Amino acid sequence: MRKLIVCVITSLDGYFEGPGGNVMALPMDHFFNQHNLERLRAADTLLLGATTYAGFKSYWPQVADDPEAADDQREIGQRNNEIQKVVVSDSLAPRDTEPWTDSTTIVRRADAHKAVAELKDQPGRDILMFGSRTLWNDLLAAGLVDELHVMVGASVLCGGTPAFGAAPRLRLLETRRAEGSDNVLLRYAVT
Repeated sequence: MRKLIVCVITSLDGYFEGPGGNVMALPMDHFFNQHNLERLRAADTLLLGATTYAGFKSYWPQVADDPEAADDQREIGQRNNEIQKVVVSDSLAPRDTEPWTDSTTIVRRADAHKAVAELKDQPGRDILMFGSRTLWNDLLAAGLVDELHVMVGASVLCGGTPAFGAAPRLRLLETRRAEGSDNVLLRYAVT
């Protein structure tokens, strides 16, 4: 059975984004990038909500070929371009998926739990989620998330969008730091 792994960065006070929906308020440094690339290398499916998908689609395709971008950023862009993507959305249509049309499947919200359970039962590598707070909280409450990788950023936002809306039971698997970063990665199994 494949694992569904949710990767998220939060502030020390538990916010997923700052006031006004500002995700750039979080310290997304080299450690954050390294971890995301590590997870992309271990996955063959990216599961996203519509908002995160639109953000990724508007950013990553051009980074993959940008000679000015850092090596890890180019590789993240390349992997995002190539990986199979499943987007949970009631508003997206196939015409909205360019340039990722060939690698994107759209699943309606009412079908999401069944579709994710079926994905997990298929052979393959990890299923990975970035962003998509509403979706992963729903899947967490439904018992479909296997691991949470929470990068706690060295920031206090004092407002914004709380990361969690569900209260899962967790077992700590690993903590990790990286030289030159004040962020800490906490890896949990959802029990």
